[in-house]
Amino acid sequence: MPVHRPQHTVTLPLLEREPELAAAAHAVDALCGPSPTGGLLVYRGAAGLGKTTLLSEVRRLAAGRCTVWNARGGETVTPGPFDLVQQLLRTVLTPDQPPEGATAAPADPRGVAGPGDERHGADQGPHPYERHGARERTDEGPLSPVPPVAATAGIRALLGDRYEIVGPALGVTSPGEQHADPQGVRDGLDALVERLAARRGPLLLVVDDAQWADLETLSWLASFARRLGRGLPVLVVVAYRTEEAIGETERHLRTLGTHARLLVTLRELTGEATAALTRSALGEHADDLFCREVWAVTGGNAYEAVELLAKVSDSGLSPVEESAGELRALGASARGTGLITRLEQLGTATTRFAWAAAILGTDISLDLAVSLAGMNHEEAAECAERLRTARILVGTDPLEFVHPLIAGSVYRAIPPGVRTAMHGLAAWAVSRSGRGAAAAAPHLLEVHPDGDPELVEQLREAAAEHLAVGAPDAARRCLERALLEPPLSSVRTVLLYELGCATLLTSPATTVGHLRAALDTQQLDDPLRVDVVFRLSQALTHNNQTGDAAHVVAAEAARTPDGPARMRLQAAHFLWEGVQAIEDDGPDRSRRLAGMAGGLAGRGSTERVLLMLRAFDGTARGESAEEIVQIAERALVDGGLPAGVGWTDSAWGFEPPALLGLSYAFADRLDRAESLFTEALRAFEISGWSGGHLSFAHALVGYVQRRRGRLADAEMYLRESLRLADRVGDGLPMHWDAACMLIDTLLARGHVDEAAAAAERYTFATPYSSSIVIPDAPSVRGRLLLALGRKDEAIAELEATGEALVSRGRHNVVMAPWAVDLARAVAEDDPRRAARLASYARDRAERFGTHTAIGVALCGAAVLKEGPARVELLAQAVAHLEASPCRYELAVARVEYGIAAGFPAELGCGLDLAERCGADGLADRARRAMESRHVKR
Repeated sequence: MPVHRPQHTVTLPLLEREPELAAAAHAVDALCGPSPTGGLLVYRGAAGLGKTTLLSEVRRLAAGRCTVWNARGGETVTPGPFDLVQQLLRTVLTPDQPPEGATAAPADPRGVAGPGDERHGADQGPHPYERHGARERTDEGPLSPVPPVAATAGIRALLGDRYEIVGPALGVTSPGEQHADPQGVRDGLDALVERLAARRGPLLLVVDDAQWADLETLSWLASFARRLGRGLPVLVVVAYRTEEAIGETERHLRTLGTHARLLVTLRELTGEATAALTRSALGEHADDLFCREVWAVTGGNAYEAVELLAKVSDSGLSPVEESAGELRALGASARGTGLITRLEQLGTATTRFAWAAAILGTDISLDLAVSLAGMNHEEAAECAERLRTARILVGTDPLEFVHPLIAGSVYRAIPPGVRTAMHGLAAWAVSRSGRGAAAAAPHLLEVHPDGDPELVEQLREAAAEHLAVGAPDAARRCLERALLEPPLSSVRTVLLYELGCATLLTSPATTVGHLRAALDTQQLDDPLRVDVVFRLSQALTHNNQTGDAAHVVAAEAARTPDGPARMRLQAAHFLWEGVQAIEDDGPDRSRRLAGMAGGLAGRGSTERVLLMLRAFDGTARGESAEEIVQIAERALVDGGLPAGVGWTDSAWGFEPPALLGLSYAFADRLDRAESLFTEALRAFEISGWSGGHLSFAHALVGYVQRRRGRLADAEMYLRESLRLADRVGDGLPMHWDAACMLIDTLLARGHVDEAAAAAERYTFATPYSSSIVIPDAPSVRGRLLLALGRKDEAIAELEATGEALVSRGRHNVVMAPWAVDLARAVAEDDPRRAARLASYARDRAERFGTHTAIGVALCGAAVLKEGPARVELLAQAVAHLEASPCRYELAVARVEYGIAAGFPAELGCGLDLAERCGADGLADRARRAMESRHVKR
């Protein structure tokens, strides 16, 4: 709902802002032209330099030419998650008329009861939060939160399949129980804005006072900024105060600046501009000394100059030299203590109403202000009118402060004890309005700690809602505040656990601290303690401390008696030990795992996880692929993942099904692997998990495409995986897997320079990740060094790789092809050693038993032979690889066989297959061979 400003407001010219206005006009023209193009404009500077006026001019330039939506941050209260997004999209979220057949939404988008509701007004009884702002228990019982906006068919149609993901963040549907992925919500907002631009035409989104915006909106804007200016008809204009942008807010705003087509730091007005402003407001007869004094009093601050000139006009002061001495007194009344003195002169009731407005922040609901001020609507209307006349407030319902500087001054003038109590009253009023704990949370955060268990529960409830809408930082603030209350000792333990869960994706190191503190309390019941330990091990793994993760669960398993809890901990221990890049005694761990999983039938999720881990361990060790598949099948239910071990199940995470799928992939069961990994992709997309989880799913699907020989498709999936991972952070475990798979794929394509560039971009070198990487990272780096002609470095890398893997008992020559590559590298200088390496690779491939492993090993052995021996080995390799699903490896064998045997038909088949695989380097080799023999295709 728009704020109605008083008609007597004087419009003064924008001075010394010509370049900024010209750039804004150009941007609006581009947005509203025949080929609409958007972008980003950012205005920054100290308070009062005219940023808000500039934004008003941008809106005026766009009026009637495109859709314009606005939002503004507020200083006096911490905004809720996605508050500014909801402000921007309010017109969409609360349409005046619902679509045909839809149910109308409430008129007030925040779900506040109307003036006739008996809960509002002066005669409401005692406020439960009045004691130091802390809530006292009442006999009414808890209030059920009401969804702030009734969903309409139109909104559901706009959001499409993202309704359940984005709807809670927008306040159009109640949050679910599952934690929403912040990146998934951001992606959903991107899609929504793009759809709105397509339906409504060009969009202008204006955000003022972004230094006070909620972090979730800023994070989305910083992400969305990358799309602007690329044909999307959306222009975003942001203004913020530089001196008040700190921490994460400053980081997001700095990111916005890097993507802006215009980034301007505003400066104070010069004396000449201040004189022009003075004469525009008071008349050309204003003399020079008077104008200079206006500039001296205001320091060139545009807001203070406008306010001072308005007071000069109201007072009837003549703008001449004799009156200049009175300007400082007038200027003081416009800010700071002078403003507060002026406010107090309006009366106690009016001051109380202004305090209530300041507590509520921006977009001030009249009903809430009435409730908070403790007066009836008639009294409140009189107070509001006096404040409008004094140019402190504007609007009717909602109300708004004339300028954020005024709001800040009024807020800071409230005595600290009263301010805290009023936040408590505001929290009570918001809760009674039906908006729920999350809406009351900004006020609860300001309440004085007083050991109130009810307040702790409300903050926990708010945190749960924040997590459900994809706002873990907001949840963290609520839970940290709840710890300060403080909670009861028994609740504190659970609170620490919830805090750890809230920060798992955003700050694994912080999560580790909270979960260790929860364990140290020694007040967890056994089932919850196991959950805490497992979460702690996950956080350690995400923090690149896989060894510590394994140690934590092993220590807990040792103190836990036999039973389901101990088995779960033992399974977790095998999991984290198994995914370590380095471990003390791999063969012993494998024996223990084999012994434990040997008699399992797959009863319950823990047994099935153990079977999945056993299948992958056997795969890494190079055991019989046929037996590995039999073990893997016992882990499934009717060919699918069992309940409790799905891709999005939180009890175990995505690691066990990922390891299971990789076991199928290396066992030449690519159809089963592809089915599992495609299911992961779909599950993460449906759940809105478009951060690290979706990145990993793309990597897994890409690797299956690599194994199938669809190299171009593989590259596409893997680059998308890295793009998604880059949005989450740098140097994460998902980067290692996707980068390794991409480099391996690019080498198969013959794109060596691109592979080297990817290795440099993602620092693909020692020290490697503490977790294993698929395929084996040092093996792939050795192959890359060979392709780059850095033979000595490659040999050293591959030798160290082989030593490490053999000591762990890991002999899979497809997962870690170090032996075949090392044999080729040393063949010229040490043919006997090369022969031993080739024999080792062949022996291990035959033990594993897949056609792919045997065919690759035979190709590697053939390189060391000449004449008929080479031809025979390559013929055997082709025979095996024809029965394999791995087309690229078959293409290599066919080309080499055709060259060695001098068979043009075989060479031609190899060339055709290489081209279909996208193996450009191999195809070039085949063409050169055909040209040298004058063979036609």
